[in-house]
Amino acid sequence: MLNNSTLHIYNFGAGPATLPHEVVEATAQAVTDFDGMGLSLMEIGHRTPQFQAIMKEAQSLMKELLHVPDGYSVLFLGGGARMQFDMIPMNLLHHKAAYLDCGHWAHQAMEEAQLFGEVEVVASSEAEGYASIPHNFTIPEDADYLHLTTNNTIYGTELRSDLDSPIPLVADMSSDILTRPIDVERYGIIYGGAQKNLSMAGVTFVIIRNEIAGRSARQLPAMLDYAVHIKHGSMYNTPPMLPIFTALQTLRWVKRQGGVEEMGRRAAERAAVVYDEIDRNPLFMGTALPADRSLMNACFVLSPAYKHLEGAFADFALSRGIYGIRGHRSVGGFRASMYNAMPLEGAQALAQCMKDFAHLQGAE
Repeated sequence: MLNNSTLHIYNFGAGPATLPHEVVEATAQAVTDFDGMGLSLMEIGHRTPQFQAIMKEAQSLMKELLHVPDGYSVLFLGGGARMQFDMIPMNLLHHKAAYLDCGHWAHQAMEEAQLFGEVEVVASSEAEGYASIPHNFTIPEDADYLHLTTNNTIYGTELRSDLDSPIPLVADMSSDILTRPIDVERYGIIYGGAQKNLSMAGVTFVIIRNEIAGRSARQLPAMLDYAVHIKHGSMYNTPPMLPIFTALQTLRWVKRQGGVEEMGRRAAERAAVVYDEIDRNPLFMGTALPADRSLMNACFVLSPAYKHLEGAFADFALSRGIYGIRGHRSVGGFRASMYNAMPLEGAQALAQCMKDFAHLQGAE
């Protein structure tokens, strides 16, 4: 356990993840006294002018930072990214859907879509343990959409470019939204859970091309119909108000820092520090194909000769203020998640920790 109050803690957890300190401070203030009202944000109505302004600005900033063109809506919904695994095929799957199977969450999304119609798997890296992103696959032009998961947090792979596609792209960007410029016009839907680069857990963002909503031949429940949420501006029901407020503070922070272009530069700089140490240090090995390595989640293991030191390294890292680097329970090893709010100093502290641990083992 961490018990040194003077130790600087760097949160490398995959999500819920680290947030900018000023965002946490603003959220804490809103919980105790929002906007000088003498009331908590948790106590006011979602249709009050005060919250309406929060929603409007958050949607506007999301569009501004990602250069979202006219004809798209930004929605803030509940249910997490998993709810989108079902909403997407319910709303969009008419004939068949195409899915790129590049990781656990992509596979889960694909399995959910199979409940609603035909699914064609265009490519899969499952056989190699999802250590890479499939490339050079054929996109079926008769499919309603192609679903992608652009960053795979469990396996540390990432697709950081926008594909050319003859059909609408639908992308789960839960863990890499706001980390690079996106050509939004190529996508029908961009969605994700917010608890990595945008907010706390509890809100899901959806950027949707308006014209693809409201076309389903199915009779949809209102809460699962994109057209309903577009019509009501994410206010069909009481939205997750506090997480949306936190998202607004994060969007303001990203803008002040220089936007997604600057976030992309910082992401590359942080990741280089950690991957350079993984590749240099004889104790550690990366698990993802270098060409497809994620800038968000650096996944690594101890080299076979040192695997017995896994617990010792985890404890050593924690004693240095390196929090949350254990890998996903399904794969083990280690995972350093470096989202937008992670400072360069955090990546440097992790690299130094790895150097120092190797020195203790006489394995430099």
